[in-house]
Amino acid sequence: MATVPEANRVTLTVAPDAAGHRLDLWLLEQLPGHSRAFLQKLIRDGHVRIGGSEVKASHAIRVGEIVEVVIPPPEPSTVAPEAIPLEVLFEDDDLIVVNKPPGLVVHPSAGHAEHTLVNALLHHCRGRLSGIGGVERPGIVHRLDLDTSGCLVVAKTDAAHRALSQQFKSHEVEKYYLALVWGLPRMQRGRIEGAIGRNPHHRQKMAVLVEGGRESITEFEIMEHFGGCTLVRCQLHTGRTHQIRVHLASIGNPIVGDTVYGRMRRHPIASKATRQMLHAERLAFEHPRSGKWLEFVAPLPQDMRELIHELEEHLRQRGKSGANSDE
Repeated sequence: MATVPEANRVTLTVAPDAAGHRLDLWLLEQLPGHSRAFLQKLIRDGHVRIGGSEVKASHAIRVGEIVEVVIPPPEPSTVAPEAIPLEVLFEDDDLIVVNKPPGLVVHPSAGHAEHTLVNALLHHCRGRLSGIGGVERPGIVHRLDLDTSGCLVVAKTDAAHRALSQQFKSHEVEKYYLALVWGLPRMQRGRIEGAIGRNPHHRQKMAVLVEGGRESITEFEIMEHFGGCTLVRCQLHTGRTHQIRVHLASIGNPIVGDTVYGRMRRHPIASKATRQMLHAERLAFEHPRSGKWLEFVAPLPQDMRELIHELEEHLRQRGKSGANSDE
């Protein structure tokens, strides 16, 4: 194996509750901030060993095994900086918090080689971002879907990246979202607990699974009901792929504009929702260097504000005409 600084060596011991898990998936839990693809490459390149021997990503780990991981120094990013406007909520030498607009991909991927948030961040931060996420994901600690707007924190240093990733892993980060959903949830406040994993029939989608999946918890509260649609605030206690979208759809209240987990409805605003109406409203965490508790709020994007205003007007007009407010 290549010689690297001692700080990039990690030794892990397999606990009883992890016995039988795939090595790459277990490492994904143990080393937050790294993608599965990155960890699989480490394994292929011989940077992950058990008992001094190289192993495969599919290796079923056993209780008490000592897993040695060597993380080579990050390569310089190959992503080109782009002068894309950013709404910065906070910035210092360790991190930057932005209000991501809807329609902006977070990092380069298949089909999105440029014009991403990472391109914009590299320009704004003059290339000074954490290298832990790999050459295509510098600084990226967590993600938001393409059409989801709102608060997103990015690490400028490796130390900040590790500290923030640990907070996300241990569920210390507070995450609140606003979602416009179809229908009216049965309760004013509720808690959705359903393990989320790949949909066995549609592998590109996620689903609440009876068996398997990963523990997922979402709390919600009704903020305003418009007749046919409801504005809810959600708190995420876990951070699974498409979690809010899947959980809300599972209780019969899919997000307005979500064409993957919902369907078109007969409502005046249905055709005007050109994306899923989901916004990461608030993000709070401990600063990785100072330990100070930080809290950020991102204002709603214009399209969501306009849609809510139109719903309020529609409800007022129905009230004047004496029509039933539910649709």
